[in-house]
Amino acid sequence: MNRKGPYQENHCVNRRNWLRAAILGANDGILSTASIVIGVDAAGTTREPIVLAGVAGLVAGALSMAAGEYVSVSSQSDLETADLKRENQELIDFPEHEEKELAKIYVTRGLTTDLAAKVARELTEHDALGAHARDELGINEITQAKPFQAAFASGAAFIFGGILPVIVAFLGNLSAMVYLQYGFGIVFLIILGSVAARAGGSNILRAVIRVTFWGTTAMGLTALIGYLFGMNMG
Repeated sequence: MNRKGPYQENHCVNRRNWLRAAILGANDGILSTASIVIGVDAAGTTREPIVLAGVAGLVAGALSMAAGEYVSVSSQSDLETADLKRENQELIDFPEHEEKELAKIYVTRGLTTDLAAKVARELTEHDALGAHARDELGINEITQAKPFQAAFASGAAFIFGGILPVIVAFLGNLSAMVYLQYGFGIVFLIILGSVAARAGGSNILRAVIRVTFWGTTAMGLTALIGYLFGMNMG
């Protein structure tokens, strides 16, 4: 007796649209907010301006990320819509040519000429635009641009990532703020890299090294600029 449930495939590529936006948002939230706090603290000031700068950066960054992601992905969606309209018109004007074009695509993927022609004909009869969108243009339900989903994922992830350095700025020892932000920032980036790798089904160690290297580099440069600015102002 087979006690296992029905076989189900769970491909990580199904998450790529929202996962890409979420990882970008969280990474940017951690880095930009921590860098702001590090830069302001390195310039030499009290806690209130540091926390205020962190909160302002958090709010502005989240709105900017969400708006930027929406505009960017909407542009991609507009391109896809325009291509689909153009392809639909070509199917109306040149149906035979489009069917042959589809058959050629299947030949390049390994089908014989006769089988490719048969597949192209049957798919054209079933859903001509869908077949051309998928196999000629590379547009399908998984890859299709979703502006609202990307904007929400990016903005929400930015807030989640950015609020962590703000909490450290509010509760941490002011005299060791740069080191606390740097240390906790690395920890947050390691967690982010691990979560991202697990969600995407990739190598965890490679993802952690990639995220932490560029993140620590960004925070280090920000601290240096803040220190130099504070020294020159002093």
